[in-house]
Amino acid sequence: MYLTEEEKALSSEYLEKGFVIRTVADSDALNWMQKQFIKIISDSLGKPFKGPPIDILNFIHRDVPAEKLNAFRLSVIREINSLKNFRQMYFRVAKPFLETLVGNELSMQRRINLSIQLPNDDSSLLATHADTWSGDSPYEVVVWLPMVDCYSSKAMYLLPPLDYPELADNFVIQAGNSSEDLYQSIKNKVNWLAVKYGEVLIFDQSLPHGNRVNKESETRWSLNCRFKGVFTPYGDKKIGEFFEPITLRAASQKGMIYKLPKAS
Repeated sequence: MYLTEEEKALSSEYLEKGFVIRTVADSDALNWMQKQFIKIISDSLGKPFKGPPIDILNFIHRDVPAEKLNAFRLSVIREINSLKNFRQMYFRVAKPFLETLVGNELSMQRRINLSIQLPNDDSSLLATHADTWSGDSPYEVVVWLPMVDCYSSKAMYLLPPLDYPELADNFVIQAGNSSEDLYQSIKNKVNWLAVKYGEVLIFDQSLPHGNRVNKESETRWSLNCRFKGVFTPYGDKKIGEFFEPITLRAASQKGMIYKLPKAS
């Protein structure tokens, strides 16, 4: 393969671990997104927040009780996705890593998702799952971007690639009767992925992953969005519906509309 040594190292790490964590490629884009979050939160709660943005996000549970969390989260999701440049800024934080791991002709999920986990709240759990089990393409990656430091139970977990074949071969037995049974069968094998603000995680969404109750004293804020090569196979989530091309090259644009001359 005609890859640079840096590209080879990144690719090998992803294939071996099922994920890579890197310092964001564009800190200005990340800081812009953070400012938008603070403005949206302030407008939503009708409260002018002061102090470091990280502290505002980490301790938002002082202003948003668990019973109001879902409505608050959906409101924030709606606002960030209505911002003209938000998806472009999101892409910029991971652009060179995506170009190495996925390609330079990319489709991006049309809506960015947001996870908020308050301390000791079990209403926002993501049970053990792999996205491919519900119709996603195995050609996709997830760009997971924390807006605060995520660590220990405030983070997410992922089953390593080497442990997946055993699970796949014994899935009926290990899955048991619930997602909790499945988690219990793999909990000693999963990696908990500590990702700091200013870093970005890219992971293989075909590997089982999820989260548990956040037992830390701070709230978790993390964004996630899927990317894939424009011309790779799609699952149930199709281009134009769930995905949108964002870096289609000139030769591809020309080739897609090319017609052979009529023979007669």
